[in-house]
Amino acid sequence: MYDQIKDTELDDVKIVRALEEDIIFGRLAPGARLTEDSLLGRFPVTRHFVRQALVQLEQMGVIIRERNKGAMVRSLTPDEVRQIYDVRELVQRQAALMIPLPAQQPLIDQLLAIHEEHGAHIESGYLRGVHETNDRFHLTLFGASGNKYLVQTIELYMRYSLPVRANSMSDRASLDISHSQHKLMIDMLSGRDNWLLSQLCVDHLQPSKHRYLGLVGS
Repeated sequence: MYDQIKDTELDDVKIVRALEEDIIFGRLAPGARLTEDSLLGRFPVTRHFVRQALVQLEQMGVIIRERNKGAMVRSLTPDEVRQIYDVRELVQRQAALMIPLPAQQPLIDQLLAIHEEHGAHIESGYLRGVHETNDRFHLTLFGASGNKYLVQTIELYMRYSLPVRANSMSDRASLDISHSQHKLMIDMLSGRDNWLLSQLCVDHLQPSKHRYLGLVGS
């Protein structure tokens, strides 16, 4: 895994990317412990880089660290999931309402290109690509709101909800639904109904949330 990360990246960045991928694809389950010694055994780096990586993962909301307990992959309670998604719904709805419609053609073309790449990754089963193009699609779409602070908040809560979102990555039907909804969003950019677009952006969040809550027992 480590060797697949770009050699030009700093050691702590390599570790963060590798561990994030493990969490996304379920190789590290919620609640799994991450000790410095185990990471040193896996990655050919110094303890300094391991500690820096753990700090970054904590800042991203992917892991939690507790005194005398070390680090562990973040596990979300049903109440935490609902609260995180309350915020996601608010900020994504607002961003969609702020997108000037009809949108400029360069934005539509850019989203269509990402959409095509996303679909290709779904077909090939390349889940890292599915994850990355999905995030790029949404950040590009909401970036059209013109409010960088709103987009930064959206990106932050996308990270917070990673355990929830990752749970749907292995379900092909869920991926196909998500992909088709992306195309609907693109189509709506040619119209003038921001309210309809914003509602679709909120509806788009629901399947992964309900799937996760069903598994953890809501």
